[in-house]
Amino acid sequence: MRLDKYCKVARLLKRRTVSKELADHERILVNSKPAKPSYDVKKGDTITILFGQRRLTVRVLDLIENPRKEDAANLYEVISEE
Repeated sequence: MRLDKYCKVARLLKRRTVSKELADHERILVNSKPAKPSYDVKKGDTITILFGQRRLTVRVLDLIENPRKEDAANLYEVISEE
């Protein structure tokens, strides 16, 4: 699944266009490296999202195309939130 789509379906970011813009500006890191919106997310990847002064780091646990709202939080595990 594409990085920008994963961020949206896992509800890490509200819109896919926002996740695309953040990735284009190197504000989303996958395994500590800047990633393009088209990066193919895999289970076990570590995603860090930098918004303003905030930093959110999560580990990908599952990839589901269309999860229900209740299941979205089960797609990732929060490692740190600063």
